[in-house]
Amino acid sequence: MGADIQQLSDSTFDEVIGASETPVLVDFWAEWCGPCKMIAPILDEIAAENESITIAKVNVDESPEIARRFEVLSIPTLIVFNNGEPAKRLVGAKPKGALLEEIGEFL
Repeated sequence: MGADIQQLSDSTFDEVIGASETPVLVDFWAEWCGPCKMIAPILDEIAAENESITIAKVNVDESPEIARRFEVLSIPTLIVFNNGEPAKRLVGAKPKGALLEEIGEFL
């Protein structure tokens, strides 16, 4: 995981999401998830290239309460939080160009 990406947990999630001055793209993932591993370097690149959005990750095995709260049923699920509220949901791994297009309004 890149230096520009924050790892969130049940105890830190609300504080980080609520305090962020920029939109936060949260990647709900797990160690055993192949598509999650495919999208991880793409998220590292987006985090390094864009200061207008914060990238964070939630390991669903370590923080199941947050995954339940946002009804994450399959992974990877990416949710963009804007002003502390879920604003957009993407399910499944996507190539970088498609992902940037989907989240373009938040960049």
